[in-house]
Amino acid sequence: MSDSSHQPLSRGHTHDIVMAGLAKRRSAEKRFRLFGLASIVAGLIFLLVLFVSIIGNGYSAFTYSNVALDITFDQAVIDPEGHRNPGTLAAADYDTLWKASLEKLFPDVTGRQQKRALNAFMGFSADKRLKDMVIGDPSLIGTTKTIWLPVDDTIDMLIKGKLGKEEELNERHLLDQAWIKTLQDQNRIRSSFNREFFTNGDSREPEAAGIWGAVTGSALTLLITIGLSLPIGIAAAIYLEEFAPRNRWTDLIEVNINNLAAVPSIVFGLLGLAVFINFFGLPRSSPLVGGLVLTLMTLPVIIIAARSALKSVPPSVREAALGIGASPVQMVFDHVLPLAVPGIMTGAIIGTARALGESAPLLMIGMVAFIVDIPKTFTSAATVLPVQIYLWADSPERAFNERTSAAIMVLLAFLMIMNGFAVYVRRRYERRW
Repeated sequence: MSDSSHQPLSRGHTHDIVMAGLAKRRSAEKRFRLFGLASIVAGLIFLLVLFVSIIGNGYSAFTYSNVALDITFDQAVIDPEGHRNPGTLAAADYDTLWKASLEKLFPDVTGRQQKRALNAFMGFSADKRLKDMVIGDPSLIGTTKTIWLPVDDTIDMLIKGKLGKEEELNERHLLDQAWIKTLQDQNRIRSSFNREFFTNGDSREPEAAGIWGAVTGSALTLLITIGLSLPIGIAAAIYLEEFAPRNRWTDLIEVNINNLAAVPSIVFGLLGLAVFINFFGLPRSSPLVGGLVLTLMTLPVIIIAARSALKSVPPSVREAALGIGASPVQMVFDHVLPLAVPGIMTGAIIGTARALGESAPLLMIGMVAFIVDIPKTFTSAATVLPVQIYLWADSPERAFNERTSAAIMVLLAFLMIMNGFAVYVRRRYERRW
């Protein structure tokens, strides 16, 4: 009797086995697609939460509260001698002017503590604004004008509702809130565009702190980075890809370039501290040193991207150029390089965008210092926008919280513009083979 296990399978049984296997494969593919879709949705949700949190905390920093005060420019306070000397006008006590106007609005404030609280109602830059007005137009002396002056940063946060609910406020804030209500009933409080946030340098006082110094420092640093990393990186890529002989030395160089692209950025900061500052004696916390450090960091990225772009040009282009009598140098610079420019520029822009968002290597070379003045040259003391965000995030004042988020919004806007430009360059000039 023959063994049934060796009997051939029937056609119907084989069909059932194949269909069962197909069903399992389709089910596995469907699960894989669902897992991929879930990963994308989760990533988008996290990104949305991040953007909502940053924008929700930072959009209010673009406006600031001001109070209308009837300022009497008393000559006895500003210029007792009447000579209109700029030095005398600059040294006058302008705090006395707005304090007198504020006391007229609240004549019932008589206690010493209440007067002290009332005098803390106005911002740090109120006297500076009055001084600039008088120096610019001395004819104001002896007149009375209604001037809009910035309030203290705590009062601004209270007006914006950023200090919590009413039942959470302390006695001082409740008193401020009562004065705010009185001024609002008289239409003496308004919110206007916070121009100082974009035009001022850093400050210990939140209402006077701005990002212009950090933006200028970032621009000067990136100019150094682009001016050095782009030509050096492209030249290195052209040599390694088109002219370098294939031997152990070039293999070693290629391995090191790939390894440098993965080195933590803070290591480049330590290298810059040891070489550029300690050995060469370049000025600490300057865009020059910052640009040199970021050049070292972005060079591997640009070299790798440029080599990939050169590799993407078909060999037939090289062969055709050589076939019509072009030299190797003419073949590279007249035929291969123009076709690789879109990919090279995309890599360069992405590398520069990465450099714009770096803070760790710049902390090591001293760009974490508190810098008030706007940098004028490449050797001036400066900071950059990521470091400015780091400094503000570490400040205890509540008003710096919204300014930190607002500065992050500005930095993200720059990064999006640069990455969008990279995408445009690639799509506009890329050749498909």
